[in-house]
Amino acid sequence: MALRSYALTLLMLSLGAWDPAVSSLPARPDQGASGAAGYRRAVETWRADREAKLKADDGWLTLAGLFWLEEGENTVGSAPDAAVALAPGSAPAEVGTIAFRDGIATFTPAPGADVRINGKPAATQALRPQPGDYDTVATGSVTMFVIKRGNRYGVRVRDRNSAQRREFAGLRWFPIREEYRVTARFIPHPAPTSIMIANVLGAVEPWPTPGKVVFTLNGRQLTLHPVLDGPDAKELFFIFRDGTTGEGTYPGGRFLYAAMPANGEVVLDFNRAESPPCAFTPFATCPLPPKENALPVRIEAGELNPHR
Repeated sequence: MALRSYALTLLMLSLGAWDPAVSSLPARPDQGASGAAGYRRAVETWRADREAKLKADDGWLTLAGLFWLEEGENTVGSAPDAAVALAPGSAPAEVGTIAFRDGIATFTPAPGADVRINGKPAATQALRPQPGDYDTVATGSVTMFVIKRGNRYGVRVRDRNSAQRREFAGLRWFPIREEYRVTARFIPHPAPTSIMIANVLGAVEPWPTPGKVVFTLNGRQLTLHPVLDGPDAKELFFIFRDGTTGEGTYPGGRFLYAAMPANGEVVLDFNRAESPPCAFTPFATCPLPPKENALPVRIEAGELNPHR
């Protein structure tokens, strides 16, 4: 089903059949803005919303651990010898056990532990992994869920009282400059195509790419290759680096999202370029910019490196 969804999206793009009017994607901050002042207010509102999402209970700042599962029994708790080791004070010493066999993670709560799965009192059950419709295990200030990355399975831990969240000093940005909002020409691929993208774990995987965008910025003609982030993607996802990467912006590159092509064009607003999750937590598994998306110019727009 996922492959068919990808293929359908790619086919619609290649035929120019994508209709943004029927997309469920919320409007971007520049859509509907009136004039320069309206555009600036819209981008500022979007930036404030991005920071609020980072600081939310389910934001990237709450990630507090990532533990790869081993075949067999994996104990969970704040005890020093737990395989999934939670911070002391955030959860009981013994929360439960995850039995991992043949790609299936089954959680059993410890006797007397106050643990909930999807908001209900926990009982022994297999945990559906992320991506997809996944299950959450909660106790104390901690929420956990299973993730699948390539052939590996792990437990990702969120803590509402994480040090990253408590010590977060806020985002920093380049000044908003309208010339960094450009209209690009979209050139679709004639057939389903993938681009190889590495992540911070060292794994390299193919990501579907529907085409490329060509645009002019500061007198230079440039090209970027978007990918589709998931089988139900409703926007284009750009992972790129430029002359500011590691020199003002995050060393691992930046992300940029754009609405699907309309009339053969894509609007790129680099004032909304953002740092990847790995800029805020060591427990994310971010994709890295492919060689095709290394821009030979400085993009002095968007989010600065959050590490001061």
